[in-house]
Amino acid sequence: MVEVKSVKIDGESIHVFNSAIYIFETSTGYTLELGIIVSEIVVNKYKHEENLILEIELLDGRVINTIMHLQDLSGGLPRLNLYCELNEIEEYQDFLMVNENHLMFPNIEEGITLEEIRKYEMPDEKVTLKMKLPIVQVEWLKMQKNEDLTEIFKEAIYDYWKKYNN
Repeated sequence: MVEVKSVKIDGESIHVFNSAIYIFETSTGYTLELGIIVSEIVVNKYKHEENLILEIELLDGRVINTIMHLQDLSGGLPRLNLYCELNEIEEYQDFLMVNENHLMFPNIEEGITLEEIRKYEMPDEKVTLKMKLPIVQVEWLKMQKNEDLTEIFKEAIYDYWKKYNN
């Protein structure tokens, strides 16, 4: 079976935790399909794009340069599922070939956890808090910079976790 060594999207290298590349056969033709487990940050960056320019380097040294389309397939881990139509499949004879009746689609989530992915790249998310605090604390908070407040809250939460999660 063919294995992916590296992937670039729009010229940018991305970290791939696991992947599968194969040919999907339908009654109307063939598509080259690429499923990759990536970080949540990568998914958020590309999830709204219709067409992506991919450079896929295979373990055997071959390089596939193509425009691929994103398809929405749900899974437990952050992933991108990409495909492109193929007119000829002669150069892909050593690729896994599957169809809709095939029971053994590659499971690229096996052996990987969200915690491992987040150790590599942790996404940040905006949050809005509503609290009731003494006026002196509110006045002090208003004088602080956003970056400083972010660090203060991160440290306070980690300290709280250490104190109460033992």
